[in-house]
Amino acid sequence: MLTDAAPVWLFDVDNTLLDNDRFAADLGAHLATTFGVAQRDRYWALYAALREETGVADYLAALQRFRVGLEDEPALLQMGAFILDYPFAERLYPRALDVVARCRERGRTVVFSDGDIVFQPRKIVRAGLWDAFAGCVLVCVHKELALDAMQRRYPAPHYVIVDDKPRLLAAIKHAMGERMTTVLVRQGHYAAEAEASAIEPAPDVVVDRIGDLLHVIPANDAAFNSRGPAAEVPSAARGAT
Repeated sequence: MLTDAAPVWLFDVDNTLLDNDRFAADLGAHLATTFGVAQRDRYWALYAALREETGVADYLAALQRFRVGLEDEPALLQMGAFILDYPFAERLYPRALDVVARCRERGRTVVFSDGDIVFQPRKIVRAGLWDAFAGCVLVCVHKELALDAMQRRYPAPHYVIVDDKPRLLAAIKHAMGERMTTVLVRQGHYAAEAEASAIEPAPDVVVDRIGDLLHVIPANDAAFNSRGPAAEVPSAARGAT
């Protein structure tokens, strides 16, 4: 039975629990096949501009802008379905749900994701994560600015956040100090981009893949306490998932 001292485990979604880079690649390939390479590139330029304006990855809003000049293209009407009905459950990383279940034995588990208010919740549902987390889902624009709201909804003496963005983890650690343990999963393009950067404070726990947490948690429970030591998966264990 969990006690009031049990931590809340906060899980990012994109490139932490599921391979969102694969989704983006599939979307790009579909756009190129359907509309041509130039139009694919135009879509991604619109997407990037929107993200710069709003701070949110909004695939559907980019599609709204993409329609300009393509109103006579019948295939355009199927693009929303491609995005909304994409098989995200097939893009979950190996052992991702096992990790969630293991963490649920040690505390409450919560999806803590950034994203738009329509597609991101849809993705979470399609991936099976809404049910896996029993509806404990927060979707915000910037996680580092939503920490107060997160703590009001899910109060706990200590939190653990699992994410693929080193700079975000550092910002959250700065904000919450010893009440937050940060876990970096080195998956996806954000983790790869940060390899050459010295980011302080460094993550408390580092794993190569989400499934590697199954090896870390039993052996290093102290690493997930407020003043536990930093931990990294031993190299021998990394291939064991």
